[in-house]
Amino acid sequence: MLCWATDDKAPLMHAEVSVTDRASLQRGAHLFVNYCMGCHSAKYVRYERLVKDLGIPREVLLSNLVFDPAHKVSSTMSIAMSQADGKRYFSTAPPDLSLAARAHGPDWIYSFLHSFYASPSRPTGADNLVFPGTAMPHVLWQLQGIQRPVYRTEQRQDGSELRVLDRLEMAVPGSLSADEYSRTILDVVNFLVYLSEPVRLQRERVGIWVILYLLVLAVIVWFLKKEYWRDVH
Repeated sequence: MLCWATDDKAPLMHAEVSVTDRASLQRGAHLFVNYCMGCHSAKYVRYERLVKDLGIPREVLLSNLVFDPAHKVSSTMSIAMSQADGKRYFSTAPPDLSLAARAHGPDWIYSFLHSFYASPSRPTGADNLVFPGTAMPHVLWQLQGIQRPVYRTEQRQDGSELRVLDRLEMAVPGSLSADEYSRTILDVVNFLVYLSEPVRLQRERVGIWVILYLLVLAVIVWFLKKEYWRDVH
């Protein structure tokens, strides 16, 4: 059961992301392609980066992650649905997710994917606590299950009563337990964080060598300074 505080800001759960966890990134890539890329693209990233950065063999990538026959390893992760079609189907065009993790942050995405609940009044049959009124359907409902809202009544200062959403509880269990679903969502978030800055892996590796170089250089410069100033003193 997930409990949510009711305040002015959307409650966020913390996501322990790690873009150095290659296994998690590989699982996240598989989930992203199978559950997200029906509507969302990542057009600023090419498939070949997944081969280079995540260690996915080309043959495996082409057979399991590239479903458009027109796409090659060098193609961008784009989709066939146009912006106009997306707007017609969902009332708003699904955004490209290349920079979603930088725009919203991993905690927001992690919380968003946890907080869908049944709402018959919505066109998709689901609403979201973190992003109320979202046009996105709960595409992962078979994995998580279907949550229902539980309300409580609060007394206002003027004596009137206010019905407030208190928490979400599982109404229809999914194929995964709560912990398994959280780990699955974390893989997706990890992959989205990687997508937002693929060069980060290389930058961090190079950064270690740069710091080591600067430390060695600092020692050399210190001894050089002592040598120059020895005659002065």
